[in-house]
Amino acid sequence: MRILVVGLNYAPEPIGIAVYTAGLAERLAECGHTVRVVSGKPYYPQWKLVDGYRGGWRTTTENNVTITRCPIYVPADPNGKKRLIHHASFALSIAFPITATALSFRPDIVLSIAPSLASAPIAWLAAKLARARSWLHIQDFEVEAAFATGLLDSNSPIARTASGFERRVISLFDRVSSISPEMCAKLVKMGIPADRIVEFRNWAGIAPVLQTSQASRYRTEWDIQTPHVALYSGNIANKQGIETVLEAAALLRDRRDITFVICGEGPNLAKLRKDAGDVSNLQFRPLQSVERLPDLLQLATVHLLPQKADAADLVLPSKLTNMLASGRPVVATAATGTGLAREIEDCGIATEPGNAVAFAAAIEQLIDDHALWERYAGNARTRAKTRWDKLNTIASVMASMEEVIRPTHREAA
Repeated sequence: MRILVVGLNYAPEPIGIAVYTAGLAERLAECGHTVRVVSGKPYYPQWKLVDGYRGGWRTTTENNVTITRCPIYVPADPNGKKRLIHHASFALSIAFPITATALSFRPDIVLSIAPSLASAPIAWLAAKLARARSWLHIQDFEVEAAFATGLLDSNSPIARTASGFERRVISLFDRVSSISPEMCAKLVKMGIPADRIVEFRNWAGIAPVLQTSQASRYRTEWDIQTPHVALYSGNIANKQGIETVLEAAALLRDRRDITFVICGEGPNLAKLRKDAGDVSNLQFRPLQSVERLPDLLQLATVHLLPQKADAADLVLPSKLTNMLASGRPVVATAATGTGLAREIEDCGIATEPGNAVAFAAAIEQLIDDHALWERYAGNARTRAKTRWDKLNTIASVMASMEEVIRPTHREAA
């Protein structure tokens, strides 16, 4: 197949959607397909352009994938309005390169990744020009997530326009995929026919994570003296609700056997540091390299996955996959019946979002009950192997891609 991928985020961004878009493109190329990517310049999660990527449009070939990286506006303080401009800048920046690529490359499929939904209509139009099939893959329902986290006022005229735009754009595509059963069910509620919906999960980097069996080197590097570590690693932004971690650390400050570690970067980091004050059992550490991810994950006795209540079922945190693959239980904030609560069932404990007392109690329960910890740890590793295997996930998606282009081939014949 000839596949054109359009996505705001791509390697070398170390976390988030970029990891999965790049991993998909490279795996498709490994399997013999011809893949081209149109993306933004790397900036995430620091919200700052990576050194060496400034300037205009640039096309390179990396790991057998041809990538055109386009200049974008990156706000230092990404509030609601600035994020809208950020996404609009990407849509404008890709308009010519994606159209030119579609006409010259003649793809079988144009795959658009959301976020950024603002660029999806251009990707859809490119598919039409190339007489290709269009596929939209939704990592986040970004409009509703913006409402849930307070980035946009749900009662404003902008909000109503954005909601209408989201539904209309999603309905255009020949196939629409998302990363969890709950997010796929939401597509049905939005009026997308079930036969056009594909569940396309993110995956865990299982092999490198599971190969690490020795004690984490971070214990020495970060001078962690306690036998147990409660670890949060990832983006530090509005939808995470990491304030619950701060409160839990304060509640458990008298325990001398637990160190809380928040490892990551993002727009809320400075505020979070200020709010933490003098909590003595808490460390802040910068985001670590992908190469050291297995060692970092092995540092944890329990992984922490806070999330705001209103963001439930609008996103499924991608970091969960590797948390489970590391063979460590998870303590998450997720209401009963939500997708996240079901994903960690028998692999950890879900507590009500915003309830720091319950969150702290769950951490204590897993640390103090070794038999429970062992059971959940084993279940976590098994679930990562069976539900989030990279090769199986992408093989299933390739089969769906081949199925969706068959009408195009018949028409061409």
